[in-house]
Amino acid sequence: ESIARLHRTIELMYTDKTMMQVPYRLHAVLVHEGQANAGHYWAYIHDHHHEKWMKYNDIAVTKSSWEELERDSFGGYRNASAYCLMYINDTDRYLIEEEFDKETGQALTGMNTLPSDLKEYVRDDNRRFEKELQEWDAQLEKKAQLEKMEIRTAPRDPAAAPTSAHAKELKYLEQPTPHHPSKLCEEDTARSVSKAATECEDQGPEAALQAGRDADPLKPVPSQRVVEVEIPHIGRLVIESEEGGYDDEVMLTPAMQAIIMAIGKARNVYERHGPEAGFFKAFTAEYSRLVRLAQEDTTLDNDNRLKHVVVYLLHNEAPKKIIERTLLEQFADRNLTFDERCRSVMKIARAKLELIKPKEVNMEEYERWHREYRRFRETTVCIMIGLEMFQKKCYSEALIYLIHAYQYNKELLSKGMYRGHDEELMSHYRRECLLKLNEHAASLFESGDGQEVEEGLATMNELVVPCLPLLLAEETEEKDIVAVEDMRNRWCSYLGQEMEPSLQEKLTDFLPKLLDCSTEIKAFCEPPRLPSFSTHELCERYARAMASLSRTPADGR
Repeated sequence: ESIARLHRTIELMYTDKTMMQVPYRLHAVLVHEGQANAGHYWAYIHDHHHEKWMKYNDIAVTKSSWEELERDSFGGYRNASAYCLMYINDTDRYLIEEEFDKETGQALTGMNTLPSDLKEYVRDDNRRFEKELQEWDAQLEKKAQLEKMEIRTAPRDPAAAPTSAHAKELKYLEQPTPHHPSKLCEEDTARSVSKAATECEDQGPEAALQAGRDADPLKPVPSQRVVEVEIPHIGRLVIESEEGGYDDEVMLTPAMQAIIMAIGKARNVYERHGPEAGFFKAFTAEYSRLVRLAQEDTTLDNDNRLKHVVVYLLHNEAPKKIIERTLLEQFADRNLTFDERCRSVMKIARAKLELIKPKEVNMEEYERWHREYRRFRETTVCIMIGLEMFQKKCYSEALIYLIHAYQYNKELLSKGMYRGHDEELMSHYRRECLLKLNEHAASLFESGDGQEVEEGLATMNELVVPCLPLLLAEETEEKDIVAVEDMRNRWCSYLGQEMEPSLQEKLTDFLPKLLDCSTEIKAFCEPPRLPSFSTHELCERYARAMASLSRTPADGR
């Protein structure tokens, strides 16, 4: 009876005249999803001018409907429900209808609808913003003019430009080396002749001849070894080098092949004008080749930066002295001892290195650039293996590589736009990996099998949840935010379903971790140990991985 009386009281409450004096209408609904200690908020606000409901979800404002509002507001769906309703007085027409200017009779729009003090505040803020835009445009225009001036003053011939500019700046290359190889040969010959003459005077001609017979010229020197090697694009070479002084893998690198070819092309200069001129010809020719290589368009499946460190340095406008020393170090490589011409060029390059004064090249900066290039190659390996694993549907393994690739790449791109890879591509496959893992874990949970439920929750706790702050930390990537929302919605939808108490308990324990809105990046798994690849292998395998990708990735929802 008491309950029936309460029902009648509620029914009659709104028939009271005192409760019917002010007409009102629903203006906004605030919705919460999650639990008491964590969750997500958004709002529905009615646009009275266009008679539409609009959804305000963080930075996204989209058209909605009464059906969607009802679905989110009454509970039982995705663990979301309305927690605050806002009404406005229906008689205050200025809240609903358009306002009109009293003098002109025209409808007021935009800032004209604001109170005078708020209108002035907005105008001041707009003026400051317009000033910032003008300053920004002026800076861009100035930068564009400087770039045009640089292009006009630069030599037109891309092949000749590096040579001429290079010849003017490399003073230490033009300086005569302290010990010219040909001079050393002359001195050795003179010493040998002098020694033979002395022996002949002291012991007679027969003793001198006998000494020559005792020294067997065909007997190999113990510290020498002879190797026959096939080098791509060059041919088969018979190499004589000091023991431990020849590295097969280094000889097969594109950088070493190019240097051998450059020295080969400078043969005429070498024979006519000597090793010094031959070295300079080979050096400038290789430098010009690398400049042309750096000027080629870089595509996903043909990245010339992987082929040579100098191309990477040129792309990123490294100091010229850093680039020159890098190439000079390669001409001084100990593997260039397999014939007389290369050995002479190598010795000259080493002498040139000694001529470089400490103040000419900052060695700390030199090492920093080369560490960065090693990080670029490591990032490339991570991307390549991650994409290969993704295509094999090994999403757990792929995620580890792609997560670290993205973080490495982000660090590189913070220093310059050409220092890393396509960030959007990595973001897409990182997001796809997480969505695939989330879908798999959710299907295991839905099975209800104890072992599969544990496996699904372990995947979420160990792989997916630790990665969510990485996606939420960058609010500019809207697709990442949408993906996180979809993953959370999938698990929150289980709250309205009937399930065993043990499953309900596990879900209750897991959801606060998933719904944690903190963007603090917690500890993730250790970076994977990367295998070593030769430059040839890395370029070919990376190109295959990129060529197999779809040219237009899906949205990733």
